[in-house]
Amino acid sequence: MTKNAAALHGRAETNVQAMIVLPPFLRSLPDGVVLAVKLQPRASANEIGEPLGDELRVKVTAPPVDAAANEVLIRLLADALDCPRSRVELLRGHTSRHKVIKLHGLSVETVLQVVSRRTKAQ
Repeated sequence: MTKNAAALHGRAETNVQAMIVLPPFLRSLPDGVVLAVKLQPRASANEIGEPLGDELRVKVTAPPVDAAANEVLIRLLADALDCPRSRVELLRGHTSRHKVIKLHGLSVETVLQVVSRRTKAQ
């Protein structure tokens, strides 16, 4: 393959990746994904729910006391994404139901697969 053909081929792959339409609760970064979450503490079960506006609804059984709900949220996401807890970082919303979470080193495709699989299972 010539350099020009390789460059065009590379640009074509990049354009295909750029054409993935992301839901409003996901944002792609070079080193991971940012996820907007609306957390519902004291729920009957720990589960990833349906998108709710610009956020993904997540329910946890823990109360919103002493960061217990935040800890359960991080563990739930890490387990669902099959990644270490250290890759799930709470950026904003430590004392709010509206949270912004960074998923280090994960692709948008991986997160979308897990979210869609979890929401269809319910």
